[in-house]
Amino acid sequence: MLKRFAFATALTLAAFAAQAQEPRHGGTIRFTAPYGASFVSNDSHVSNQIQDEIYGYALHGMLYRWDASAGKPALELAKSVSVSPDGLVYTFKLRDDALFHNGRKMTADDIIWSYNRIMDGSKNYPGARYVARIKGATAVQKGEAKEISGLKKIDDFTLEMTLTDKTDPGFLFYSANTAILPAKEAQDPNFFNKPIGLGPFKFVEHVPGSRMAFEKWEKYYKTGRPYADKLVIVPMGEAAARDVAFRNKEIDVSILGSSQYVAYKADANLSKGLLEVAEVFTRNMGMNPEFKPFSDKRVRQAINYAIDSDLIIKRLVRDKAYRAVSWLPLSVPAFDKDAKPYAYDPEKAKKLLVEAGYPDGFEFEWTATPNESWGIPIVEATIPMLAKIGIKVKVKPVETSALGGVVAKGDFQAYIWSNTSGPDALTQLKCFYSATPRSSCNYTAFKNPAYDKLIDEASAETDAAKQLDILKKANAMLQDEAPVWFFNYNKAVLAYQPWLHGLQPNATELALQRYEDLWVDASSPAAK
Repeated sequence: MLKRFAFATALTLAAFAAQAQEPRHGGTIRFTAPYGASFVSNDSHVSNQIQDEIYGYALHGMLYRWDASAGKPALELAKSVSVSPDGLVYTFKLRDDALFHNGRKMTADDIIWSYNRIMDGSKNYPGARYVARIKGATAVQKGEAKEISGLKKIDDFTLEMTLTDKTDPGFLFYSANTAILPAKEAQDPNFFNKPIGLGPFKFVEHVPGSRMAFEKWEKYYKTGRPYADKLVIVPMGEAAARDVAFRNKEIDVSILGSSQYVAYKADANLSKGLLEVAEVFTRNMGMNPEFKPFSDKRVRQAINYAIDSDLIIKRLVRDKAYRAVSWLPLSVPAFDKDAKPYAYDPEKAKKLLVEAGYPDGFEFEWTATPNESWGIPIVEATIPMLAKIGIKVKVKPVETSALGGVVAKGDFQAYIWSNTSGPDALTQLKCFYSATPRSSCNYTAFKNPAYDKLIDEASAETDAAKQLDILKKANAMLQDEAPVWFFNYNKAVLAYQPWLHGLQPNATELALQRYEDLWVDASSPAAK
């Protein structure tokens, strides 16, 4: 498995190096948002879906950014940061040249207001899971305080942040759901009809179900960036539609599904423009413990034994994935390379069901989207496997853009999804901490005192090696408790046209690109 990861990384670096040319200014980048037919909202704080994160990288600035080449977070809206001896207090020297799209300078007030907004307990903003690591943030969420006590403005361009535990805030504040909004302007009721941010591109229009268009922000703090004059992002959830558009040269990039991956690799021309990355996503079937059978660990384990995951990955996913062992993916340091996945063992699954009091099985409703890699096609492949142990499945189809809302509300018996599971192990394992609300990321409402104790120990541990050992134990416990069916870790593949340059091997999500670094050469149909 690790050899396959190294091979994919080598392909990524080779493709990345091949694009190293002198950048050209001008033209239009025609991007795609491949995970649904629309965007959820113009408000990046609202959505917990990558679909909306894709436009968020153009429109907004975050305290940190993900450095895909280095594989770690880097400062974006701050020039420097100092850390206290106990590792809990971070003092940021903010940029004084970061301008919102109305020309106003960003200050510490905007960051403080944005993070306080995210902690509004009545809104269930998904970024709350990250901001909650700031001291006093949960008090705001519970309505016990009006402002986060761990955020202190020293002056307009100096911000002090006190964390609840020792962690690198770079892993918390690089996503668009923690974007910095203009404090005063964002309170206008009409603000999100035409939002402004700190990103490299200004919002022009959003035609629901069709496109979101942007134009170059001339006063972006990076001199000479962005290169392109315009950016158009088209929501295109159907793989077949993306394939046609890409082959017709109507779009510049396309995230490939498993069948496309095989076809593009076999094509002499298309295979030259493939970027492959082992992403930090775990595809899984989440089980709701409020549905009685799923409250029993033995039932959840039985499902993991009953499904031949390797066969599905080979036949349906076409090997465009790595078999999941537990929650953490193989590209995360806390992944245990010696751990083994659940074996395909229907007889053991039957015995577990008998022990749990379900000798004749049961029936459940499985919420799924049309996504070919982690949606209805996968569910349909498991149906005969589960039927062998007496479990019947009733498929409940939903649109991809609606899945996040359904899961966050707990309106399901089971779901199938692809969820972020890295790059920071502690942050992602906290999704199964009992105090983490479902609306943030504890989608299965998992509760286990022993697991909570391990997470508390890891949070308090200052020795990196010891913390890593604790996190491995927590991950192993999750495998045993099986709050989800552990399906696979995603191998993301992006096809790009030969005229597009500057793509980054982003393991946190390949569809998330630093648009300011992208450029098109004169051969692009949209070069002018």
